[in-house]
Amino acid sequence: MKKLNRLIIALMCLLLLSACNGNAPQDQDIHVFYTSDVHCGVDENLGFAKLKALINDTKEKHNYVALVDLGDYIQGGTYGTLSRGSLIIEMMNSMDYDVVTIGNHEFDYGLDRLKELMKMANFPFVAANVRYTGKKESAFKDVPEFIIKQYGRKKIAFVGILLPTSITSATPVDFMENGEFVYNFYLGHEGRDFYEKIQSTVNEARRQGADYVIALSHLGSLIEYTPYDSISLISHTTGIDVVLDGHSHSVIIGDHYPNAEGKDVLLSSVGTKMENAGELIIGKDGTITSLLISEYNREDETVREAINNATGQLNEILTRKVGQVSFDLMMTDENGIRLIRNRETNLGDFVADAVRDFMNTDVTMYNGGSIRASIKAGDVTYNDLLNVLPFFDSLSAIRCKGQDIIDALEFCSKNTETIISFEDRAVGEFGGFMQVSGLKYTINASIPSSITVDDNGMFTGVAGERRVTDVMILKGYEYVPIDPNAYYTVSSNRYMLLQNGDGNTAFDHSAVLVDRGPVELDALIAWMEKAGNNMSEYAQPQGRITVK
Repeated sequence: MKKLNRLIIALMCLLLLSACNGNAPQDQDIHVFYTSDVHCGVDENLGFAKLKALINDTKEKHNYVALVDLGDYIQGGTYGTLSRGSLIIEMMNSMDYDVVTIGNHEFDYGLDRLKELMKMANFPFVAANVRYTGKKESAFKDVPEFIIKQYGRKKIAFVGILLPTSITSATPVDFMENGEFVYNFYLGHEGRDFYEKIQSTVNEARRQGADYVIALSHLGSLIEYTPYDSISLISHTTGIDVVLDGHSHSVIIGDHYPNAEGKDVLLSSVGTKMENAGELIIGKDGTITSLLISEYNREDETVREAINNATGQLNEILTRKVGQVSFDLMMTDENGIRLIRNRETNLGDFVADAVRDFMNTDVTMYNGGSIRASIKAGDVTYNDLLNVLPFFDSLSAIRCKGQDIIDALEFCSKNTETIISFEDRAVGEFGGFMQVSGLKYTINASIPSSITVDDNGMFTGVAGERRVTDVMILKGYEYVPIDPNAYYTVSSNRYMLLQNGDGNTAFDHSAVLVDRGPVELDALIAWMEKAGNNMSEYAQPQGRITVK
């Protein structure tokens, strides 16, 4: 009788256990929160602290909750630039990310620094499409192509997809050894190499038992990115259920696109600077939906404390000495007239030299309207440099003909006059006036400008006599006449070089070498640290621009 009772009790326990397993937790919905293109905006818009509070509240109601990021977090603001990413990683650590992939701007401080930052992180990284052919050690040696997470009876594979054009979106030399490229992100053959690599990765994730495959993608969804855009990825692969996408700063709640077999794949993107966070919900019935969140009514105290701590560290960095000058680096004259917009200045020379050295180009052309503050004699701090270039624009580089440079100079000099002021008011100002490095030129202000523009003020050509003459290119330590038919490399901020800033379209047909490179402030910091206290060459303008 006792044996029978024990058997009955055992059977009842098995039935109860089976009944419990048949309900949640393994049959509950899975909630995956996602961020992208934060660009240091951890305390902007929705912000980290509110998002973390939302995640905490969701965890009180649901057992299966995750947080992932799609790249471009350590660059784009003072937190990132002045700490070279470490303050952002600290704040991401407080968020308890489950999986993170790598955006093109994670390369902005160099691969060695990226390796250091990945070691600082308490979360794993994933990167499927990295090929290394060097003789040292890949920066991605310990980074898997995907990670499988289990939620009850379901397994989700998170696959990291990097931008194939990251080499040109960042700084190409960082991906080289002994002058040869040793890193490749499966760029080539009109996207076939890339699609095949991602397909093989997805197949392996499925072979390892993944019920769902979520692509953590830093591709962007714009048509101009084809064939390396998220929609093309979907149409050329199978086995991916969801693409959570970054890079193009698009806002997509949840669109559906057919894959190579005609099966719908969900695509979502959250914008930039925490204007939204996403929430992907995989229902216990297998349905997949997504939504975007832009506001929440409270903050997580732990994350708020981490942000406040980072702000305190940032303030300490801002007051830190970078270098010293014994004279003023000026954007204005003694009367406050903004010379930077119609004449060469010693500050303009400094900025242009810093960018040319940082980007390793033949020439730098920097619009004076981007340069916003002078530097007074004495100790120079990080904050002083931040005031000079406050916009945090990306640096870019192109390859163009000498004639394109000549045309750009003609356009930028359209307002220049022989005088700079009249009755204490500026004369001839133009935000698109170029401060230059590696270049010299003369403006004959007595010749009326003959440039032509369209109805929107965009440069269309030169209809008559040119005011810009004697354009010279620095070769070694000597200036030589520019060859209109020769090719040169040019660097500047992205606004001027690739976005027709101030209406300058002269470079529209140039080959893009670096699209979204490091932020411009990085160049000033590097140049100032390189120069140290030896800044005497900038005591006066160096005679690169002559106005007559």
